[in-house]
Amino acid sequence: MSNTPTALHEALKLHFGFDNFKGNQQAVITDLLEGKDVFVLMPTGGGKSLCYQLPALLLEGTAIVVSPLIALMKNQVDAMRNYSDSDGVAHFLNSSLSRTAVEQVKADVRSGKTKLLYVAPESLTKQENIDFLREVKISFYAVDEAHCISEWGHDFRPEYRKIRPLINEIQPRPVIALTATATPKVQHDIQKNLGIMQAQVYKSSFNRRNLYYEVRTKTKDVDRDIIKFIRSNPGKSGIIYCLSRKKVEELTETLRVNDIRVLPYHAGMDSAMRSSNQDAFLLEKVDVIVATIAFGMGIDKPDVRYVIHYDIPKSLEGYYQETGRAGRDGGEGRCITYYSHKDLQKLEKLMQGKPVTEQEIGRQLLLETASYAETSICRRKILLHYFGEDFGEDNCGCCDNCLHPKPKIEAKDDLCAALETIIALGEKFKTDYIITVMTGRRTDEVRSYGHDETEVFGCTPKADEKYLNTVIRQGVIAGFMERSVENYGTLRVTPAGRQFLTAPASFKVTEDNDFTEPDDEAMPRAGGCAADPELYAILRDMRKKVARDRDLPPYVIFQDQSLEAMATTYPVSLAELQNIPGVGAGKAKRYGKEFIEIIKRHVEENDIERPEDLRVRTMPNKSRIKISLIQGIDRKIDLEELAESRNLEFGEMVDELEAIVYAGTKINIDYYLDELIEEDRQDEVMDYFREQEEDNIEAAIEEWGSEFSDDEVRLLRIKFLSEMGN
Repeated sequence: MSNTPTALHEALKLHFGFDNFKGNQQAVITDLLEGKDVFVLMPTGGGKSLCYQLPALLLEGTAIVVSPLIALMKNQVDAMRNYSDSDGVAHFLNSSLSRTAVEQVKADVRSGKTKLLYVAPESLTKQENIDFLREVKISFYAVDEAHCISEWGHDFRPEYRKIRPLINEIQPRPVIALTATATPKVQHDIQKNLGIMQAQVYKSSFNRRNLYYEVRTKTKDVDRDIIKFIRSNPGKSGIIYCLSRKKVEELTETLRVNDIRVLPYHAGMDSAMRSSNQDAFLLEKVDVIVATIAFGMGIDKPDVRYVIHYDIPKSLEGYYQETGRAGRDGGEGRCITYYSHKDLQKLEKLMQGKPVTEQEIGRQLLLETASYAETSICRRKILLHYFGEDFGEDNCGCCDNCLHPKPKIEAKDDLCAALETIIALGEKFKTDYIITVMTGRRTDEVRSYGHDETEVFGCTPKADEKYLNTVIRQGVIAGFMERSVENYGTLRVTPAGRQFLTAPASFKVTEDNDFTEPDDEAMPRAGGCAADPELYAILRDMRKKVARDRDLPPYVIFQDQSLEAMATTYPVSLAELQNIPGVGAGKAKRYGKEFIEIIKRHVEENDIERPEDLRVRTMPNKSRIKISLIQGIDRKIDLEELAESRNLEFGEMVDELEAIVYAGTKINIDYYLDELIEEDRQDEVMDYFREQEEDNIEAAIEEWGSEFSDDEVRLLRIKFLSEMGN
């Protein structure tokens, strides 16, 4: 086969029906056909697969494609068979195949029919497969999703580190490594580990100009916000990523009861269900897939119009790859991420128990993600800088920060102070420590190094730490300093930074976005969270009257949060009242009539237009978990056993029980409490709750904490609420 441009274009047209190559495809294919090792960094949608598929068809022998996911292999094999008149042209070899199917694959490979054989790295290690591959003619090896090799990649897989030794054992041939996301550090890891340091390197730009990036504060109304967004984009395809399987299931159910065509996708589902849901999305039987990051690799759906991250991702590489599934046809692609400090804390907790090195890497990747979320400068600039690419424009016109720019403030002196501190401390410390020294805090660590005796100690005593973080981060983007990846983020001053110190010029920064979440305890209680403070005050008065008539504390009737929601969404029927947080069928029936009448009258008298289109229907009784807990308690199952059988932490189960009784359902946990706490002691706590005007669990725990555990106090309150209010 000739490698001339004309011959390659003819082959492209013959096998794939395309008239022209995209980007670097032709150069990559030419090098591979000439037997060279190649490294390809090409963002999602750039046409990576063709870079090895066409050479495999043109060369003698079989190309071995190492791929991480069974679902990904199946999709690619199906795609290749669609381009050929023979099913034998592509096969996969993995644990999902029967012995008969494996023998058929091997027969096709031996006969020369098979041009591409997809294998998982685990399958390569099996001795029978090593022996088999030694017998056949291999054209080259393609390592797909090659970022899996690097510990600094977003999807590290230890088995990927074994690929090079296996290639040497089977038969050395040219290697092409391909990935959609890799920082300079990850690229170096890939080439070094695969033994292709001299490879021809092809990098495509990471700039996807059609994608719009936005980060929103994650509040308790995030579900409502997502429903509103989906409804404003009817018929458009979208993916919503969540970090946990539990959240995938919960959000799917919430969207479903709000009449959105949606299906879930996560690794806990059986493979047939996952494939079915994936196909339903591809065939547009549903508009939305709610998924963990297991979804989307190799899914060639060009018209995904939005990608929503319900939780902040663990790394910018993961974020870039997942957002990259939007707008692959060059059309509209909106990428919206919800960010909360609490989510970061959860992710950090999940790293506990892992090896120290892994924890350090994980924290560094999280810090980069947090910096991206909080920054107020162009998001495209931040992303491209992370991948080693310079974006020359200051305003991309297609991210939330550029569409709503903040005023800039002069930071020349503070940048100089940061650069001088980094140099004075020997370029051996991370951002947090540099800021600690700059602000003059004498921590044990600072004293141990003697840095409280240096000239730079306390050089910016009045500066806000968040602001200094901004100066350093934007100083890195501007090229005056850099983070050492090998040393987990220690700061170094670049030649440009040293030049800046000799001749300082104006350096303006924009202060970071504020993602501080409202503190529930600190919220004003006079309707501060309600859209209609006047109605909120009326509802509070009604609650007092109802409570007085029944000789109960007001919070037993409805919690403040429930009244706030009523004064925001104006429910005017018992069915609508049941959709208010903390109000179930039981409470609505027992207390709801008087409240509904007040709300109706207020709406009519003030000519209020109710936001019905934004009202989020909740799942009946929220979820099946609550029903199963009620059934378990009815059968008097020990609560520890009940939590374990429902795959819940004990504290999570107590949360669910609180929600059940707040919604008005009566449960009897005496059988459990009587085993733990003497009856007269229970009565003392019941009397305490009866005397309280406000529902304050923290105060109750403080009052009784010397005698009972936190969970026991909460369970006693559940008993009180159930007996008194339901």
